[in-house]
Amino acid sequence: MLNVYLTIDVEIWCDGWSEIDRKFPDAFRRYIYGASGSHGLPDQLRMLGDHGLKSVCFVEALFAGRFGLEPLAEVVGLIEGAGHEAQLHLHTEWVDEARQPMLPGTKGKRQHLRYFDVDEQSQLLQIGIDWLQQAGAPRPLGFRAGSFAFNKDTLTALERNGIFVDSSYNASTLGPGSGVCQGELLTRSRRIGAVLELPMTVYADGRGLRHVQLTACSWPEIEHLLWQALETEQSDFVILSHCFELLTPGQKAVDPVVHRRLQRLCTFLDRHRDSFCVRGLRDGLAEPAAVTAGQEPPASLHSPLWRTGLRMAEQAWRRSYA
Repeated sequence: MLNVYLTIDVEIWCDGWSEIDRKFPDAFRRYIYGASGSHGLPDQLRMLGDHGLKSVCFVEALFAGRFGLEPLAEVVGLIEGAGHEAQLHLHTEWVDEARQPMLPGTKGKRQHLRYFDVDEQSQLLQIGIDWLQQAGAPRPLGFRAGSFAFNKDTLTALERNGIFVDSSYNASTLGPGSGVCQGELLTRSRRIGAVLELPMTVYADGRGLRHVQLTACSWPEIEHLLWQALETEQSDFVILSHCFELLTPGQKAVDPVVHRRLQRLCTFLDRHRDSFCVRGLRDGLAEPAAVTAGQEPPASLHSPLWRTGLRMAEQAWRRSYA
């Protein structure tokens, strides 16, 4: 049995940092509810729920420092009310936009959480936890750093704040430079101190490493990788989506290719419950097998180059109507 985590990063952007107070209402509607009020986060949650599947929504909380708890509570209500999980996500680009300072003396943008020291990270995590709970969520059990841009200090800060599951490690992007498991490429769950690291699932596609994301992988790739992970007795498979992922990049219409991918994924996981268990963090996580330093296997999942070529052609066609 392979544990599958359907993770959705939930975040709002105002397409730049000028006039954000004027832009925010429209940005909130688009990023959360989609184009013309459809194919946004509620539709993703409904599609999953129609198949009896649960998602883990990593909810960006720091935007509440500028726009208050009401919109954050609206997001949390959508997630928890539909039977999914609201866990914690932080994009530190919001720190200097807060109406009341989050950190003393902080000026200007620091794009990534890893640019803050351990005490500052701990303070930001505490703020995010408090605001998420005030917005109606249970105390978060898990965390993902915005843009996967964490470091080893983040794990210390998480432990200080009583969060013991992290899903920030992405071997295809900033993970190897995080200082976590220095010199190793982390592709499977690992307990690091008190924190269980649940890394993004990555695979070799003949051109390099790629993480498994709804907009970035074709359905044949995802299906192939799920079966491959099961056959190689991996314990966890982490898939990424975003609240706006069913829309074209301009967020003006539904992306039919991605919509179809999600529908196929839901149907597949529903049909093969004897092989794949879709879980949340509140369901409890199995203790990962002990790994001696230096024994972490390389990215063992792979997809043949011909399938990569088909995906690239499909992606090019998607861009033609974006």
